[in-house]
Amino acid sequence: MVKSSSSILFKLLIIQYLSVLCLSQDFDFFYFVQQWPGSYCDTKRGCCYPKTGKPAADFGIHGLWPNYKDGSYPSNCDPDSVFDKSQISELLSSLQKSWPTLSCPSNDGISFWTHEWEKHGTCSESELDQREYFEAALKLKEKANIIQALTNAGIKPNDEFYHIEDIKNAIKEGVGFTPGIECNVDSLHNHQLYQVYLCLDTSGSEFIECPVFPRSKCGSRIQFPKF
Repeated sequence: MVKSSSSILFKLLIIQYLSVLCLSQDFDFFYFVQQWPGSYCDTKRGCCYPKTGKPAADFGIHGLWPNYKDGSYPSNCDPDSVFDKSQISELLSSLQKSWPTLSCPSNDGISFWTHEWEKHGTCSESELDQREYFEAALKLKEKANIIQALTNAGIKPNDEFYHIEDIKNAIKEGVGFTPGIECNVDSLHNHQLYQVYLCLDTSGSEFIECPVFPRSKCGSRIQFPKF
């Protein structure tokens, strides 16, 4: 009986150890991703403005995503760590402004933030708890002012086409690091500036040069649509 109890206890300890190991899963860096609302809306799926109204003509946060240097990424790392609105109640107004939802039907953004936390945020709990995760993204948005960097280079959301290298250089000039660019394709088959990827160390606070960029099909000249 003693041997049996000891065996069960040992197995329980192993399970607990593996659970902790899983929750503190390592990753190599973060992608900080901002999206242009004009491009999001200018697709077949369309968009719906949040209940707070039309967002500003600015890049909005899409997410803060733990990644590996081989291009893969962890996801949904802790099913027990559910999104808790009360933990970010003081951040709600900032999230509505800087991390707006554009999904349909029109909503308050909670489902968007829930998805981002549960899919990506739970994989960085070894570094950031839920409040810290959203705070970090908001601080990064202030540090990486993409629309200002582009405007300073004469690149504006006016439906015109710009060389993708000029866009990358403008962002690097403004932020200090080389961005990854993701494009979408509108109904007229135009490649559009959709998302901008910047990389951070595992603390989620310091920008770094990206170890790897996400795959994206962009032409040499891409459209910067109005919003």
